[in-house]
Amino acid sequence: MCGAVPRYLSLGFILEEGLMMDELWEILLAIRQACTDAGVEVVTGDTKVVEKGKGDKIFINTTGLGTAHPQAASHHSHIKAGDKIIVSGYVATHGIAIMSVRQGLEFETDIVSDTTNLNHLVAGLLDAFGTQLRFLRDPTRGGVATVLNEIARQTRLGVSLDQTAIPVLEQVDSACEMLGLDPLYVANEGIFLAFVAAADADAALAQLQNQEKGRFAAIIGEVTTDHPGQVVRSRIGGRRVVGMLPGEQLPRIC
Repeated sequence: MCGAVPRYLSLGFILEEGLMMDELWEILLAIRQACTDAGVEVVTGDTKVVEKGKGDKIFINTTGLGTAHPQAASHHSHIKAGDKIIVSGYVATHGIAIMSVRQGLEFETDIVSDTTNLNHLVAGLLDAFGTQLRFLRDPTRGGVATVLNEIARQTRLGVSLDQTAIPVLEQVDSACEMLGLDPLYVANEGIFLAFVAAADADAALAQLQNQEKGRFAAIIGEVTTDHPGQVVRSRIGGRRVVGMLPGEQLPRIC
């Protein structure tokens, strides 16, 4: 999200005694596939084994190394009134997938985490739009609403959201309604928010939508001088302030 081009990865394991080798092998194969997809190499690492009962099967620690993209200038201070806000895909999918597993919830359809690498999408935007890509942020813990509130407070500008434009999978939306959750506050992993100069927003959106991982991208709002420091969403029938996440966030898993 800061415009780095990932190149290398360190990979450290803490394994609990008794972990089945087939489970470890499945994890290793998934890591190899993820590295291949992202175009990075594992170049160093370490493995420690702790006594049974002293760990939770496996802990994985990684550190990424790379180079700065020459066009990258992502910082909230670059955001200007009139900039458009693009989300690169469906919101809330990851958080609902994790909650359904942790709480033993069953839905009529499977909800699978959207976790994926985003470096290729971001690099493409930086190549095409450079400094017109004002700011990037991943809406992880706290969701889209919390991240946008943080940005509004940092910039002292307002954020106006179009509720009807926010992409949410139908089954995720139904699950949120059943659980009494607002999708805007649910954690994400495989999407990002991009603040783009208004003149380039449509072109940036089209570029994202032409790629597999960005095909559900949408312009969901804009930056405004109205209601500085606040996020306001509009829908048929009126407008309402979107505050910070009330209560506890989804427990950290990474």
